[in-house]
Amino acid sequence: MTKKKIIVGATGASGLPLLVECLKMIRASDEFSAILLMTRGAELTLRHELNMEAEEIRLLADENFSIDDIGAGPASGSYPTAGMLIVPCSMKTLAGIHSGYADNLLLRSADVMLKEKRPLILAVRESPLSPIHLRNMQELATLPNVHIVPPMLVFYNKPQTIEAMVQQIAARLLMPFGLQAKEFCSWQGMTRNI
Repeated sequence: MTKKKIIVGATGASGLPLLVECLKMIRASDEFSAILLMTRGAELTLRHELNMEAEEIRLLADENFSIDDIGAGPASGSYPTAGMLIVPCSMKTLAGIHSGYADNLLLRSADVMLKEKRPLILAVRESPLSPIHLRNMQELATLPNVHIVPPMLVFYNKPQTIEAMVQQIAARLLMPFGLQAKEFCSWQGMTRNI
């Protein structure tokens, strides 16, 4: 069985533990594979937040492309994918997607998702949000294939560790692709106990 490809982009915003968890969940799936695109900012943030090098994270993906390889498969609409997740998504990347400024492979891949109407999930990370950030998110959210999913903590599942919180958010980010991670705790499941 051929696995469906999810392009996973990572930028320099805070939140690289979410990237790692998403890649692990995709790897554990029988249906999906991960194609990883990392900006230089993501590589720097990875060192700061997790004391890890990009090479270690690349091992969690099925395929990797250089951010500068603008002619790679993900830059074309003829490259078959189930869609794209950008986790974390910086405000710079959000602005580039919003304006169609596709000057690297990650932005070009997101542009392809827009033109091909494939799912594009943006785990936007910033606080507080400026009016420009909100405008960019609002305008992209009007497109039916774009999901703006800020990595918000939830507490209804009574998480006991930071890892449990990260897993819940990562699983939520993958839901638009139809990937049901075993770590996800739905509100419906919790309400039975209330």
